[in-house]
Amino acid sequence: MNDEPLIRWDWIARNWDNGGPSAIKTLLESHVAMALLPVVFGLLVALPLGVACARWRWLYQPTAGLMNVIYSLPSLVLFSIFLSVTGLTQTTVIIPLTFFTLAVLIPAVVDGLGAVPDHVRQSAVAMGFRPLRRLLQVELPVAVPVVLGGLRVATVSSISLVSVGALIGQGGLGNLFIDGWQRQFYTPIVVGIVLIAALAVLSDGLLVFAQWLLTPWSRARRGTA
Repeated sequence: MNDEPLIRWDWIARNWDNGGPSAIKTLLESHVAMALLPVVFGLLVALPLGVACARWRWLYQPTAGLMNVIYSLPSLVLFSIFLSVTGLTQTTVIIPLTFFTLAVLIPAVVDGLGAVPDHVRQSAVAMGFRPLRRLLQVELPVAVPVVLGGLRVATVSSISLVSVGALIGQGGLGNLFIDGWQRQFYTPIVVGIVLIAALAVLSDGLLVFAQWLLTPWSRARRGTA
């Protein structure tokens, strides 16, 4: 309606935690779960698979090709495919987003390990590091900035794509968009946009802080510059 204000603060107060499944707090919690679980699952799979692809390069091209094909598919298509298997559950959203995360993280792990200077590896070998120890204590720490760069992209993308799940009834904050458009009531839409953007910014900031913690040598370099 033309005389309807853009934001109804009283509606937000009433619906923040009203005890129902459509409460803003409930939708926010489900959005966080559906966005971050694929990132966690994707990271757990991408690390060993990326290491394998970096060690045996013949494995990388078919793996990357398969992931690129999956990543090129619209998220709604994948949601629809899994809908017949997992039904109207959060799993229907989580599984496709995990594949999207893998498509971003596997190349990041491979590129990160490929960026480790040869003299660093040779120094580790000269110091008696066995392959597993060299990987865990030398190569992966050096690859952290590249891997976390991919993780930042995957996390923000996942937070954004969850809202598409609203079209099958599992979209977290995306459900506010459907509700707002159906009723021509813009407050839920604004709330959904603001909360999704805030989640993306907060998650990205936390990952930047994690990189700062995990790469103390970069801080030392800047301190001596």
